[in-house]
Amino acid sequence: MRIVVLNHVTLDGVMQSPGRADEDARDGFTWGGWAVPGSDDVMSRVLGERMARGGAGLLFGRRTYEQLLSYWNTVPDSPFTPALNNATKYVASTTLTGSLPWPNSVLLRGDVPEAVAALKTEPGGDLTIMGSGVLISALRSRDLIDEYVLMIYPLLLGEGRRLFADNGRAELHLTDTTITTTGVIIATYQRRR
Repeated sequence: MRIVVLNHVTLDGVMQSPGRADEDARDGFTWGGWAVPGSDDVMSRVLGERMARGGAGLLFGRRTYEQLLSYWNTVPDSPFTPALNNATKYVASTTLTGSLPWPNSVLLRGDVPEAVAALKTEPGGDLTIMGSGVLISALRSRDLIDEYVLMIYPLLLGEGRRLFADNGRAELHLTDTTITTTGVIIATYQRRR
């Protein structure tokens, strides 16, 4: 199984609160919803094709899991809602306990990078991470991420939580690009090992 990061980022690497103004206002972030004007049919097609390929499921940190649950289940006419509901969702959290409210959710307990490393040994497709910056950083520090699919927006925010906030070195290989009508570059990078 491969671990794939699928995220919206600004040109200066900000990943915080791309979808809605109220999505993530931590640290006084006021630019929420910055990715919405960059959406177009090209991006919808690329993301739809990626979701149609299926995979082993989704991997989230607690904050992203709770945000997605509270939002996507209020949008029943979206094609993403059934896909998210039907997918297996692995959730990394040190604060959640008991059963999780979203169908097909599995709570990862103990050392999360070890739990993810164990998942990687199982057969299956891609396990996709969306959002979840803290989780990505923890997995990247243990060299567990195989691929990044980044929607890079022609926008500089100058503040906000960044995808690559730590200084760890990693060599990546560009394997695919698509440019949307709004100037967003959808770039796929694989980890060089």
